[in-house]
Amino acid sequence: MKVAVVTSAFKGTLTAAEAARHIAGGLARASKDFHATCLPTADGGAGTVEAVVRSCGGRFRYANVRGPRGRMVRARYGIINNGKTAVIEMAAASGLSLLYERRRNPFKTTTYGTGELIKAAILRGAERIIVGVGDSATVDGGAGMAQALGALLLDGRGRQIPPGNEGLAALRRIDLSRMPPSVSRGAGRVEILAACDVDNPLVGRKGAAYVFGPQKFSTTPSPAKVRRMDENLRHFARAVKRNPGVSLAKTKMAGAAGGLAGGLHAFLGAELCGGFALIADLVGLEERLNGHDVVITGEGKLDAQTACGKAPVGVAEIAGRLGIPVVAIGGTAEKGAEKILARGVDAYFVCRPAADSADVRADAGGRLAECAEQVGRLIIASGRLF
Repeated sequence: MKVAVVTSAFKGTLTAAEAARHIAGGLARASKDFHATCLPTADGGAGTVEAVVRSCGGRFRYANVRGPRGRMVRARYGIINNGKTAVIEMAAASGLSLLYERRRNPFKTTTYGTGELIKAAILRGAERIIVGVGDSATVDGGAGMAQALGALLLDGRGRQIPPGNEGLAALRRIDLSRMPPSVSRGAGRVEILAACDVDNPLVGRKGAAYVFGPQKFSTTPSPAKVRRMDENLRHFARAVKRNPGVSLAKTKMAGAAGGLAGGLHAFLGAELCGGFALIADLVGLEERLNGHDVVITGEGKLDAQTACGKAPVGVAEIAGRLGIPVVAIGGTAEKGAEKILARGVDAYFVCRPAADSADVRADAGGRLAECAEQVGRLIIASGRLF
């Protein structure tokens, strides 16, 4: 039986490739009749660069950039198509995983380093840049990214606004005259695509601050803080509507990565794309799935957001067109996970920590393999039963 194992990263525990290998190992324990093909994938979040580079025969490059709180970090990005296409993860420069928990505060964190990473790719000759926007530490609307590329976001005294979401409240005027023509909206010679892992708008109850902002603090923020984050984004959106004249407030996907997607669209003219669909097309996933009997997919947490364009439902959509059944495995599952069943996933299973451990990360690979083994045994048994 030919099984395609198409996983994204199990965040904080396993890369997409590691997760796929553990699932394949579990299937092999269930039966020697399983022949698994590991196809790690991504939806714009952490793991996007590795999935694309490994699948497309690309190379990794590195750049020293500012992290989300200003400390320098060594960020990795990928190049494919003879260096003409660069694939960037904002998580590598402005991601939550780069901060100790006590340093997490979206009022202070910036996407400046992501802008520096884009600049590094351009200076090395990239003509097309895919920016994976997910797993961010930021809610600055991409303001820091724009500043790194020459935009002047000025306060009432003509000074650059400070980094982070709180800096947006001081914004009075935007001057884009110093941005290089290669990336300027309308004149850019470099094509920018934003691979978004969610479709939320920038502001409002379904926007970046309310839905994702609380995850980016070291402790649970008060409702007043969340409301202030959203108000700052609204103020930013009004300034952007004046110059460069782009309406962001309700734009679908503009809220991805704390609004970085919106900033890429407004300042660089980036096309906002569903991350999984973009990556799947880039690596030719549909062609690779064709001919398999079963697809097993998965990610670290299955929840309501999984059903909104993340990798498991994207995989299920492609498999559905090919008539292949799909099983999903999650490290954990939360309320709303059942919604993936209406999006093409035939069944889902959840890894559980050992009874004597409250840490879901404990022996993540072993538990994933164990879960996959039981899924494999169920598939074999169903063949005998039906």
